[in-house]
Amino acid sequence: MEIRSLRSKRGAMEMTVGTMVTIVLLMVFLVLGIFFIQKIIGGGIDAIDQINKEMENQIQKLFGSDETKKVVMFPISQRISLKQGDRDKGFGFFVRNRDSDTSSFTFDIRATDASNCPERITEEEATGYLLGRSGEINNLESGDTYQRLVTFIIPDTAPLCTINYELEVKRANGGRYDGLNFFLTIK
Repeated sequence: MEIRSLRSKRGAMEMTVGTMVTIVLLMVFLVLGIFFIQKIIGGGIDAIDQINKEMENQIQKLFGSDETKKVVMFPISQRISLKQGDRDKGFGFFVRNRDSDTSSFTFDIRATDASNCPERITEEEATGYLLGRSGEINNLESGDTYQRLVTFIIPDTAPLCTINYELEVKRANGGRYDGLNFFLTIK
């Protein structure tokens, strides 16, 4: 009987040692996993911060030292060239709140002149080329900037011509805030 008792104690002891080794290894892997996840997340946050700083620098270059500018666009030439069938290409615009308080705005982009097109298209058709052509800018803090990317979908059958567009930014109450004109040339 004693032999059996000794074997069972030894077996229980081996099982306990094996369980402890497994637990220690799992803890090591857990700690390493947490360490690597923190490194990955930290690297991602640093990358986002760097992109934000670069974006702010570019916005400052667009507005320049002119403190009165309220709306600017990129490209700064305000001329966009696209080809028939182009998709997901366009421009970016920025609205700076020059008010002393937090304000809300709306924006609308529309074609204002398509008369240069050899095949007559209406301004409504030309406005239809835009994606993201209207929207709201809610609770923009004083001095802060809103940015928006607007893209075009140019049909394969679009006429080769230059179309004038207008970007108009209004206050939430409907009064005009600012705006600009730009040109789209379809090649």
